[in-house]
Amino acid sequence: MADKIKKFFQKKKMEANFKRAGPGHKLTENTSSSRSLSVAETPAAPRAPMSDEARQAAEAAMARINTGKRPDQAAFQTSLAAIQSQVRRELEAEKKQAALASGTASSSQESVSKSATPVEVEASPHLAVQGVFFRCPLISNEVLSKDEWTPKIREFLFENLEAEKGLTACLIIHSCNKGREKVNNCVTTIQKYLDNIIRNPNDEKYRRIKLNNRVFQEKVSPLEGTTEFLEAAGFVKQKLTVNDTEEEFFVISDVCDDVLENLQMLYDALGSAEPVQLELDRNLSVLYPSQAAKRVELPPVFFNITAEELKREQQLKSEGMERSMMLRTKAMREKEEMREMKKYRFALIRVRFPNGILLQGTFGVHEKISSILEFVRENLEDEELKFSLTTPSGHRLTAEDEQCSLVDLRLVPATILIFSADSDGQSDRNKMFLKEDVMILVQPIS
Repeated sequence: MADKIKKFFQKKKMEANFKRAGPGHKLTENTSSSRSLSVAETPAAPRAPMSDEARQAAEAAMARINTGKRPDQAAFQTSLAAIQSQVRRELEAEKKQAALASGTASSSQESVSKSATPVEVEASPHLAVQGVFFRCPLISNEVLSKDEWTPKIREFLFENLEAEKGLTACLIIHSCNKGREKVNNCVTTIQKYLDNIIRNPNDEKYRRIKLNNRVFQEKVSPLEGTTEFLEAAGFVKQKLTVNDTEEEFFVISDVCDDVLENLQMLYDALGSAEPVQLELDRNLSVLYPSQAAKRVELPPVFFNITAEELKREQQLKSEGMERSMMLRTKAMREKEEMREMKKYRFALIRVRFPNGILLQGTFGVHEKISSILEFVRENLEDEELKFSLTTPSGHRLTAEDEQCSLVDLRLVPATILIFSADSDGQSDRNKMFLKEDVMILVQPIS
């Protein structure tokens, strides 16, 4: 366990060295000419098959969506032929429904599963996803909510205090205390203590920290991990007499070369440390068209605003429709759109394949389009396949879009992207593009 913490700081040190080295290039990039390939023309590096851990995580995610318990593996062994048959039936039903709706006044209220219509948050009482889940590579491959990870991270760090006290205390200070401003003030104060000793090793006044000092009481003492950090730096608690009054101090009595080296190491580690990072889990799902049409409501965790504020926003939607009929400049519309985008933290992306199957994943709103392309490619049966994705507005994503965020392209809070591939002579409507170990995640029709 302690080795993981050491590797964490080694990685941070390497990243700092890379940043100082200046901008770089991709290994496969031709620096003599600008990149002009479309998404469909971009070659993909071969990928390894889905690992057992990834498959287990995917099964666990599907279990959460259904009943909260892991279903029997046999329940997932739906034959590809049966899936194809079900999808064909749903596509035919979709066509008939579209034909009936085309001549009515309600035709604008198309199903969310139509390729040109983004997912509407309030269109259905059924949740599209049960929540937002994360992994923590430093600790384990478990897939949990952020609230579930918080006590696990704290428990992991405190368990490693004895093995690697100084570095672990750095992570505790950054990870187990709320309020970035408070943490930053604490870090700055402790670094000042250490820096004073490093610069003035023979001055006793810098080797003492009065525990009832106002700055110490306000900025250092209340935060978790600070006592452990100071002890790792060599401070010990002592009672000293000052002006005939006995007071408690943190004291470093001897400052030899080894102590100074340790103080410098801890100074650097405390400044470079970050909170233990969580990686967003895609919460992979595979849906039939009919399921995608029903499961369109996003949970509150997707939003930056509270549930009450969200409800009020929905009540005011009719007023927004009236405002949209007013004449507004392009700048006014764009400003309002960006204000709307700031309400969301995560985005639900669905990729609709020609056979009707939808691949669903969860993304951060500031993630790049390249993340979506990678997500799609790693789930394809043929990872060398040339493909493209088209937004609901009809915009075909190109290489120029890869570094744009989901917010930049207005793909927040949820959208459906249309998948198209170079045809090999087989009808795409009858072709299964996804890996078999991904297709087993298709959910039974309820």
